Amino acid sequence: MCGIAGYYSVDNEFPSTELPLMAQAIAHRGPDAEGVFHENNVGLAHRRLSILDLNPRSNQPMTSKDGNFVICYNGEVYNFQELALKHQLVLKTHSDTEVILELFSKIGAACVHEFNGMFAIAIYDKQKEALHIFRDRIGIKPLYYFWDGSNFAFASDIKALFRLTFISKQKTTDTTAVKEFLYLGYIPHPNTIYKNIFKFEAGHVAVIGPKGMSYSAYWKLSEHVKETTITDANEAKKELKSLIEASVARRLISDVPFGTFLSGGTDSSVVTAVAQSLRAEKINTFSIGFKEAKFNEAEHAKAVAAKLGTNHHEFIVSQKDALDLFSEIIPTYDEPFADCSSIPTMLVSRLARQHVKMTLSGDGGDEQFLGYGFYNWAKRLNHPLVKSTRGIIPPIMNLMGQRFERAAHLFSYPSQRKKSHIFSQEQYFFSLAEISELVRPELKKEDIRLDENISLDRVLSPAEEQAFFDLTYYLPDDLLVKVDKASMKYGLEARTPLVDHTILEYSLNIDESLKIKNNCSKWLLKEVLYDYLPADLFNRPKWGFGIPLNEWLKSDLRDLMERYTTKEVIDAAGFVNYQKVKELKAQYLGGKNYLYNRLWVIVLLHSWYVADKV
Repeated sequence: MCGIAGYYSVDNEFPSTELPLMAQAIAHRGPDAEGVFHENNVGLAHRRLSILDLNPRSNQPMTSKDGNFVICYNGEVYNFQELALKHQLVLKTHSDTEVILELFSKIGAACVHEFNGMFAIAIYDKQKEALHIFRDRIGIKPLYYFWDGSNFAFASDIKALFRLTFISKQKTTDTTAVKEFLYLGYIPHPNTIYKNIFKFEAGHVAVIGPKGMSYSAYWKLSEHVKETTITDANEAKKELKSLIEASVARRLISDVPFGTFLSGGTDSSVVTAVAQSLRAEKINTFSIGFKEAKFNEAEHAKAVAAKLGTNHHEFIVSQKDALDLFSEIIPTYDEPFADCSSIPTMLVSRLARQHVKMTLSGDGGDEQFLGYGFYNWAKRLNHPLVKSTRGIIPPIMNLMGQRFERAAHLFSYPSQRKKSHIFSQEQYFFSLAEISELVRPELKKEDIRLDENISLDRVLSPAEEQAFFDLTYYLPDDLLVKVDKASMKYGLEARTPLVDHTILEYSLNIDESLKIKNNCSKWLLKEVLYDYLPADLFNRPKWGFGIPLNEWLKSDLRDLMERYTTKEVIDAAGFVNYQKVKELKAQYLGGKNYLYNRLWVIVLLHSWYVADKV
């Protein structure tokens, strides 16, 4: 687990003296070692967080045995040992890095199909003067790149790209991305908040050489949706359990102390339970709770940990601990990012790093097993009666109080943007109609860039369609980004067993009737969980890993809200109409609490703008 950066410049625009500056920008991702490689117009930089083979011999950039290839890599390929045996590789180290490098040297880019893991890989072929870039199938490890047709640069964090003077001089805001952020609370791939800087897409490979860049997918989520579904509950449970056990086992390979994030919910509990079942010694578990009892969910995690017999670490933090981290959101994420659960994720990562260097996280269960409430909205809005009368429903609901007023927005979806609209309104962000009224005239003509209508081999139900949208965008562009950036901020590796591609490829084809059964969401995943833990530990409403943002915006975060919604700041940024923001704030402070996330994205957008201009 590390941070990587580098470049390939046909025009030789990137001086080698700036390569160490790129490495310094990602030093937090790899505090254990630094290395750079430069040859002609190619540069690679690496910061290492030592997890496997702690010996300096495994530092990077690493050169292949034949001297032809150089690798700079972030992540973990969990099946590296079996790949080394399968391909009879002769190795000098015990690291997965060398396995990747020598396997590439032996069979070329096709090696990526054999990798099970999370990774962003750069390999330079000296003979062919070609730079190969790979990103894992799901998009667990981040990678950003700059490309202008002749000059290519890449990095684990956007901030590293701006250490190259050639790129920093061209820094320009992508105003369409501004609208996408106001709509979703994150910026969907392949875009970032900056023009000419992109998210390298999950499951993609690129080759950059003297004649330009080729860029293509080697794995697509859509290609794993089969014509028929698995309906046998016993068969599905048996296979799912086997896949989860194998996935967790792969992720327990480590040469450093490790643990799990344990919230006490279904996903983190099943990961922790399986991990503990595979180890004779007590594993470390980590949870946080707020001193203010209203926000304290740590008791649920403690009960699960006690039942499993883990070495549990419970950190009780104050509101102030959380509030102090709000100023870290923009520096940590490099672009506007509105998922406020990033704050508790940063807190638990910081505290866990005092004890371990690697953790397992439970992300990915809700999207695969229909755990979110907005999947119910997808069903409701597809009902024939609702579809035929949705035009007259909102005016009626607007007269029925705040809860109904908020829900009324869900019925006003654009026909081609139904899935993103459901997500947007369930998260309390701006609808596209509201954004059209909010933004300055020059931004109105720009349409958001989301591919919501993908051809599949099976017709999905409304709930499945909504979940597929989340697997395509929300999971890689919000949830996995949140965990990666929050954990790596403190030099902590987070592994995500539930988004192993083998599990994802299987869960896509489990029948919906096994995901929601007897009004119980994530039914099949819970059945697996109950093989390890009693069901009565989980008989409670779903509780997200978040903070009381609505209450804090009116109290402790009031100054922050006021600071970034002034006329001076709003007008200087030039994204939105100040009068609309003023009206929104008055409505919110006047009692319309459901508007809090709309204000929050305004605050974060302008907080980013101010920080970006410094």
